[in-house]
Amino acid sequence: MKNKFVFPQSKIMPININRLAAALFCSVLAVTLQVSPTVGADPFRTKETRNIGDNTEAAFKAIFQEGNYQAADSYLQKALTSEPDEPLAYAMRASLAYSNKDFAMLETYSQKTLETAEKLIPTDTLRGHLYAAVGHFLSGAVILSREGTVNGAPQAMSKLRQVYENLDKAEAVSPQDSELNLIKGYMDLMLAVNLPFANPTQAIERLEKNASPQYLVDRGIAIAYRDLKQYPKALEYANRALKVTTNNPEVYYLKAQILRAQANKEKSSQQMREAVSNFDKALAKKTQLPSGLVRQIERERGNADKSIASLK
Repeated sequence: MKNKFVFPQSKIMPININRLAAALFCSVLAVTLQVSPTVGADPFRTKETRNIGDNTEAAFKAIFQEGNYQAADSYLQKALTSEPDEPLAYAMRASLAYSNKDFAMLETYSQKTLETAEKLIPTDTLRGHLYAAVGHFLSGAVILSREGTVNGAPQAMSKLRQVYENLDKAEAVSPQDSELNLIKGYMDLMLAVNLPFANPTQAIERLEKNASPQYLVDRGIAIAYRDLKQYPKALEYANRALKVTTNNPEVYYLKAQILRAQANKEKSSQQMREAVSNFDKALAKKTQLPSGLVRQIERERGNADKSIASLK
């Protein structure tokens, strides 16, 4: 099904692109991970499987099972040499650069993602166009980082159109492909949450029906319900994700954010204490996380702790 999305010329869109970029990075890095994958194997498909490479797969496992960016970086350095034709490795490298605010590196690996994806199109049309979409999206984030949200908006809009053109071409090959639907599902969720005329229900249904692995589906839907301020549902899906990724500090951070928002809404000191506890669980493994993310978690944890006394 072709995308009929029309990009409005408004002040809200440049800000949303930044959020979309961050969400897409997360989905891109996640798309080939499962709970106990065979190294280098395709965790999505039982037919027409792909081999993403041992080091690339290990990097995904390090981040999305363990939340360990340091280990992932080590694996990715090897992957760029041993698996130079895998666009997902470059996309993940770009994501690490984004996390570290290294925008020169982000630009380099965004371009490598796009170049490698375009080379893949003749032999694997689905994944080639899928990661071409990712490459264009990353390039849009580079533009916004360099030009700012106001000056960079027209170029970013052009990139976003190219994203959807390539997603359409990938979807024409295999509309039920779980890798495609995980990436597109995350993107559609962020659009739906941030744009008043979009439908979040359809985005959630895409994830639930065709995306995989399940714990990443649950994590994405938890984020969506958090942003929609439906906190009980958000907490339900965060807990589902935690059942599988019990050692991932980022999932504890997500749960803490949900609990904090719910505590503020319901004026509950008990829920706020539980939020602080989950912030602490995330910070217990702060050496695994990017320094900027650690500072953000610490700041939110401190604000949550200070607010307990004002709640009933």
